[in-house]
Amino acid sequence: MSKAVKSNRNLFFSGVMILTLANIIVKAIGLLYKIPLSDLLGEEGMGYFNAAYNIYVVFYMISTAGLPIAVSILVSASRAKGNMRETRYIYKIALILFLIIGAVGTSIMMLGARLLAGMIHMDGAYYCILGIAPTIFFICLASAIRGYYQGFQNMAPTSISQVLEALGKLLLGILFAVYAIEKGYSLPVVAAFSIAGLTVGVLAGMIYLFISKWFFSDEKNSAEFLHDDSFSMPVMGWKTITKQLIITAIPITISASMMSLANTVDLMIISGRLQAVGYTEELAAALYGNYTTFCVPLFNLPPVLIYPISYSIIPYISAAISSGDMAKAKTTINSALRIASILAIPSALGLSVLSEPIIRLLFRNHSDEVIGRAAPLLQILALSVFFLGMLSVTNAVLQANKCERYPIISMICGAGVKLLSSYCLIGIPGVEMYGAPIGTFFCYLTATLLNFIFLAKKVKLIPQIGKVFVRPLLASVICALSAIGFYKLADLVFGNTLSTLIAIAGAVLVYVVAIFLIKAIDQDDIAMLPKGDKLLRVLKKVKLIRA
Repeated sequence: MSKAVKSNRNLFFSGVMILTLANIIVKAIGLLYKIPLSDLLGEEGMGYFNAAYNIYVVFYMISTAGLPIAVSILVSASRAKGNMRETRYIYKIALILFLIIGAVGTSIMMLGARLLAGMIHMDGAYYCILGIAPTIFFICLASAIRGYYQGFQNMAPTSISQVLEALGKLLLGILFAVYAIEKGYSLPVVAAFSIAGLTVGVLAGMIYLFISKWFFSDEKNSAEFLHDDSFSMPVMGWKTITKQLIITAIPITISASMMSLANTVDLMIISGRLQAVGYTEELAAALYGNYTTFCVPLFNLPPVLIYPISYSIIPYISAAISSGDMAKAKTTINSALRIASILAIPSALGLSVLSEPIIRLLFRNHSDEVIGRAAPLLQILALSVFFLGMLSVTNAVLQANKCERYPIISMICGAGVKLLSSYCLIGIPGVEMYGAPIGTFFCYLTATLLNFIFLAKKVKLIPQIGKVFVRPLLASVICALSAIGFYKLADLVFGNTLSTLIAIAGAVLVYVVAIFLIKAIDQDDIAMLPKGDKLLRVLKKVKLIRA
């Protein structure tokens, strides 16, 4: 591997590691937030909170899913050509677009809050929708800067802003909820106070990004691309830039927001179908709150290890394609798929087999009845983690290869399968809430399979089945079985908390050894990581990799 290629790969994986660390911190803060919040609000209050949050996510995805990626692609391409004037102009145009989109999105949410609450059959979510609506405006402005930084393959400002958002949600959300309870406000209003903490946290993250951008030197961070004409090259007009941003962003936005929209429609189906089989609105909200508080956050935790790969890979592949180095692009794609598989498969199986102990560990203050309702749902839902991880990476690969419309087809088909299966299954007595995680499983399975078909036909890339999937699967089965064994043995002596931690730690250790013994990862993969040479020497010393 040449020094230049290795340097670029190290830069890519450095960005991945920064975002991964930030996402782990953000998700950990999110879990810490949900634990006391669920104690304060209960299942019904969390139902209102999570319902409003899911509506917000739809607006958030529509407003910000595609444009930051489009900005990063255009910035990355202009920067690779050394056209610094154009790079700066792209940012200015993007900021104006995001300003308009954010203002429109916030206005729609605030003016339509009552209608949206009625559509999901939860009138109590009205105040929560109002409380979170301004977040759209703040996150749009923040996304313009994040897209700009992504084009420079600089993930640190994005990571720091995300942590600030999460801390604001944790600290202020809890304080606001306690204040509202002390004032004697109704449960829907208390939930709205708690969700306002997220709004203030996003505002803090946005302010940080603007300060960071003020001190950022694009010249210093593009020294290897600069030439005599860097500040005198012709620049695309604002109409051309806007057109390219929109053309690139729309397919990405549709494919990304389809699943969020499906989740919101799923919310409408869950509440409506449960009420159709005899549940009250309050009980339907409580069951939805149980599912979205205990199961969905844990389901969303493992993919934080994979999303940074998808997020970082787009500008890297785009730059490689722009420079005509297809070999480098395909090598990166294969590595990304392999690493995503190594992370996703054990996460899915481990979370499934330890679903009840993990919920009991994190939400110990809740009754056995509440935990008993959530654990089987998580056990099913966790299996979708693998397909969600693969979907994330393949979406990014297709988008980077200018095949943006194909993930749309996959996501529409997946969303259709989800809605149909959820509608049918939730209305069946005895199945009811189990229909929600089953529908999610079929959804991601369908979309992932279609993406791999498109990857083979349009990108001419077929992953090595054995190395990418079979070997990690074998190691993951060993990992899951060891987790069960460690937990049962430890539970004979210790309580649930220590037994769960021992089971997780033991399973991780077994898995790390297994992936090397089965050769699911090799020297080239290790060498690509930052400080990979030093890590490789250590692994050879302990005989996990042959010299």
